[in-house]
Amino acid sequence: MRHMGRRGAVVLGVTGLVAPLTLALGTAPAQAATSCTTQAGPYQKQAEKFLGRPVDGRQSAADCKAIRSFQSTHGITPAIGYAGPVTWNVMNVVQKQRAAGKNPNKAGHCPTNKGRIACVDLTLQLSWIQDGKRLVYGPVPVRTGRDGYETRTGLKKIYWRHLNHVSTLYDVKMPYSQFFDGGQAFHSVGVSMWNQPGSHGCVNMTTTDAKKYWSLLKTGDDVFVYGRKPGT
Repeated sequence: MRHMGRRGAVVLGVTGLVAPLTLALGTAPAQAATSCTTQAGPYQKQAEKFLGRPVDGRQSAADCKAIRSFQSTHGITPAIGYAGPVTWNVMNVVQKQRAAGKNPNKAGHCPTNKGRIACVDLTLQLSWIQDGKRLVYGPVPVRTGRDGYETRTGLKKIYWRHLNHVSTLYDVKMPYSQFFDGGQAFHSVGVSMWNQPGSHGCVNMTTTDAKKYWSLLKTGDDVFVYGRKPGT
């Protein structure tokens, strides 16, 4: 998505409602999306363990209900309770996000000598703002670039902010846009942070988190992006 900014630079805005994964991708058995599958998926045991269900590798009505609830909450389609690779990949990342807790920079990947900085961990699909070693806000789940449109890694700076930005190419609203690398920006979206397969490069956030980032960051602040999004 492109926008001609004040400086005349072409800026690629990123978001858009992407088409959900379908049965054609082989992630679930062919059946109506409104029904609950009786088939055990290849990640049945892992899903059962994650959800606190009895781990027996066999699909039960209760298993299906629990898996469907997780899928619905995280925007995974079709939500039919099938423990396929898409569902398990999301569960796996959620587990790692929970483990990160309130110390997302435990490994020290995001610089602590830059003052206030927004960090983006592509591997964990998390972002936060820190000041030195002090956590200022987050971590919060984010939705980054899908395969072929990866959010670019490295140290960057916020160079332009536009509160009510709209992509002129796709006519898509991008509220609270804070651009840090060409057309890649933090901004809010109206879809789940787990809506597959991801953005076209921007770091998507919930409205609440995008508003907070808008209030905490300013032009010239550093942004550090690292890691690799699962599936890219």
